[in-house]
Amino acid sequence: MPNDYPPGVLVASDVAPDELLGELTRIGVSFDVSTVERAEHSRDWWPRLIPEVARGHVENWPGVVVRAHSTSDVSATLRLANEHRVALTAQGGRSGVVGGAVPTPGAIALDLTGLDNVIALDTVSSTVRVEAGVFGPDLERFVRGLGYTVGHFPQSFELATVGGWIACRGAGQYSNRYGKIEDMVRALTVVLANGDVVTLGGHGPRQAVGPDLLQLFIGSEGTLGIITEATLLVHKLAPSEQRAAYSFATFHDGIEACRRVVQRDAHPAVLRLYDEIESQRNFDLGECALIVLDEGDPLFVEATMRIVREECTGARALEPSYVERWLERRNDVSALAPLWERGYVVDTIEVSGPWAILEALRVRVGDTLNAIEGMLNVSVHQSHAYLDGACLYFTFAGQPDADPTTFYRRAWDDAMNEVLRVGGSISHHHGVGRARARFVAEALGDAFTILEGAKAQLDPRNILNPGVLGIGGPTW
Repeated sequence: MPNDYPPGVLVASDVAPDELLGELTRIGVSFDVSTVERAEHSRDWWPRLIPEVARGHVENWPGVVVRAHSTSDVSATLRLANEHRVALTAQGGRSGVVGGAVPTPGAIALDLTGLDNVIALDTVSSTVRVEAGVFGPDLERFVRGLGYTVGHFPQSFELATVGGWIACRGAGQYSNRYGKIEDMVRALTVVLANGDVVTLGGHGPRQAVGPDLLQLFIGSEGTLGIITEATLLVHKLAPSEQRAAYSFATFHDGIEACRRVVQRDAHPAVLRLYDEIESQRNFDLGECALIVLDEGDPLFVEATMRIVREECTGARALEPSYVERWLERRNDVSALAPLWERGYVVDTIEVSGPWAILEALRVRVGDTLNAIEGMLNVSVHQSHAYLDGACLYFTFAGQPDADPTTFYRRAWDDAMNEVLRVGGSISHHHGVGRARARFVAEALGDAFTILEGAKAQLDPRNILNPGVLGIGGPTW
């Protein structure tokens, strides 16, 4: 977690009722009602909770922390929660930054990190079966020991679990080469709200047997069912790698170069463009830095990097050592907690849109954030590129004179509303959680009723992560 509760200040709310705890004992699952564990499982990496933790305040006490070690543990716990109509929030590494793993008061916090087995690697079919509680580094060590990689490296790699990757529809830093998590999943085991266990997929690389039900649960953030096992694609370890870096006079020039690269069907694993503010912060560079890295078969890598060179002829070539600097610092978020504790409000907002509106999206979101009184800094980079569009990742920092929560909420309100006006997507890979829940109905439009219908069918008692995705309960 970003920071620790100060010692000796926690004042716990009521634990779960004795009747529920007795039932948990009867079904044989491990649980904890201690003040410290309940406080720890009341939060994730949502930045707005950092100052609350610093002053020893717990906003949402769970009634009990249940530690599952198998799919059957999850099934038994969900049957019990459904019978007692007790809310339940599934938790992995709790590395999400939008509050998706924050339980409602009195809920069961279902810790899935005990489902920590890598089951099997199929080297013929290039897949790996893994339980949902396995952390990214443990999975990657296992497959690398056999000559493979999953290729999924989110910024939260050290902290996040496989189940979290899937539930939040995450994207890794090498996604242009290996795909996002939805591209990697071939099968899932999911426990429904009533405790039923269902297996989805697993019969081949693609099937035309109605809608793809796998995708219903990928990105569902624990609101429709609990993922306990997955089968993911793996790739042989790359035998070749090349790196390059360039400097552009304007962000728009760099974005156009990125668009031309991917629209020539070149997909370097890393293609990241930083505006002037972030280029100065990360690379001591006064222009817009483009960082490029590709790995794989030497023939493909050479062809990809040649296309990159051709499309960056108008830019200034930099030393490839800039890529090394990015690799060394890419997951460092150590400054986040100290800034919040000193009264600053700092967060990131990643969105996406088609190339045709991307410049307008960048300008209008940046302008609306900069217009907020007390805002000190707004910056942006492009981190994931596609044939038809890209992700823009904004970072903002402010020092409000008044309530920081009001400032924080306005920043999100203004940014999300501007994205919706321009026609972009309100999230690219962080998910919805609680921070974005109130915007989902407008983002999905008429299709929101389909999501509500799925919730009503799969979780009629609204026990699963109520309020997340804007369904099943009040939003933040």
